[in-house]
Amino acid sequence: MRSAGTFETMSRSRSYPLRTLDKGLNDLDRRLFDAVAESPSPLLDLTMRPLSSAADHSKLWVLIAAGLGSSGNLSMRRGAVRGLATLAVASLVVNQGFKRLYPRNRPLYEGVPLSRLRRQPTSNSFPSGHSASAAAFAIGVGLENRTAGYLLAGLAGAVGLSRIATGAHFPGDVLAGLAVGAGVAVAGARVVPPVDDSRTLIPAPNVEDLGPNPDGAGLVVVLNPASGDGSGARIVDELRGSLPAAEIVDLDEDSDIDAIAADAAGRAEFLGVAGGDGTVATIARHAIEAGKPLAVFPAGTFNHFAKDIEAPDVAAAISSFQAGRVTRVDVVWLNDETLLLNTAGIGAYPEFVRARTRYQRLRIGRPTATMRAVLKVLRDSSPKKVRIEGRAATVSFFFLGNSVYGSPSFLPGRRSRLDDGVLDVRYLEDGHRNATVRLLTSWISGRLRNSKIYRELQAPVVTIESDAPFRVAHDGEEGDLHTRAHFRVAYRELRVFGSSVYE
Repeated sequence: MRSAGTFETMSRSRSYPLRTLDKGLNDLDRRLFDAVAESPSPLLDLTMRPLSSAADHSKLWVLIAAGLGSSGNLSMRRGAVRGLATLAVASLVVNQGFKRLYPRNRPLYEGVPLSRLRRQPTSNSFPSGHSASAAAFAIGVGLENRTAGYLLAGLAGAVGLSRIATGAHFPGDVLAGLAVGAGVAVAGARVVPPVDDSRTLIPAPNVEDLGPNPDGAGLVVVLNPASGDGSGARIVDELRGSLPAAEIVDLDEDSDIDAIAADAAGRAEFLGVAGGDGTVATIARHAIEAGKPLAVFPAGTFNHFAKDIEAPDVAAAISSFQAGRVTRVDVVWLNDETLLLNTAGIGAYPEFVRARTRYQRLRIGRPTATMRAVLKVLRDSSPKKVRIEGRAATVSFFFLGNSVYGSPSFLPGRRSRLDDGVLDVRYLEDGHRNATVRLLTSWISGRLRNSKIYRELQAPVVTIESDAPFRVAHDGEEGDLHTRAHFRVAYRELRVFGSSVYE
């Protein structure tokens, strides 16, 4: 016969099933902790403490990110950036969110071998911040480079194990941390989709080896000292020191850049340009007409084209030229008269470029000018009624890129290729009910391509027409007014010095 106390305990268990479940899970958590932490394993004794220490303050992941960033693989470099950004968000969510909401004491670690013990943190135990950071970084990298992600996933799991083996966390803390880190990484992929390098099937790149040229013989560089708020003037000594045999032609405010570029292209064996994207596009046209390879020395503010041909700074561009490696990339022609290297836009983008240029003339600094221009566009911009390939559309944002940019999004990332032979077109249609809410919902849910507001197409030729003139901004320049804008890709028409990043 059961006692009254037994019936009372059973009744209490039925009344508080969640409390009973919580007690059972905590008991299981402690048993698993004891099994790992007290395990007499020489391998755990040798590896767990150093691994746990290496992951303190994310030192391990920062070091790995630096290695990935210095590699020649573009997807690994993107992964390093995404991994660190995801790690930072996960760390913030854990330390300023979960640890404050769910306080839990650290485990008692009398049974942990002395060879594994180290000074333990005093913050709440749930969830494990080390594990969250590890999972966030590994999955963040893996979203851009699958192979690296698989390798880092194993390391992330080992870091989680080390937190148990050294007595810092219960297994439940580690599992929760891994789940939080993974969740942040997946959410980040919804907001900023990873680059999909397999969206188009592209022939192998055209690469020429012209042989080494250590001193710059035969090179004529057209240099714009005003580019990048004076960056052009600051790189002259670096060019002359590294390429003493090269000729450098300085531009000034009154220079006829087309005449100077045509003259330089006619007498040069190799044509060079030091300036921003707008200057590079102008000189590239003359390099194509003369059939000369182009060396791009970045001296602008953003230098998008130089970065995408693996010449992010002057030193890298000099090394590429000296190595004599030339690859062919696409360019875009607007109405068969204006050459584009990067992007073009109508609607809000030209208005932004014009406003930023006007504010910069006030000498208030580029960041301030950019912010004021953004605010002005948000306040004053109006949609444009156009016809895109004959289809009527009212667009608030229109982006056109030379080659495919990143993943589906109205915030394009970087290009992984510049020789795929297509235009990348994305635009937002105005006039839909609750357009902003619907757009953000589609974006966050990862179903942007199914949205009736966001449109995307890839084609070698795109034509935009309108009854009213519209401005076409391109490569950071505000551009001219048109009633018809015909864009076409010139497939691998430009030869540039750069590393074989596409191989």
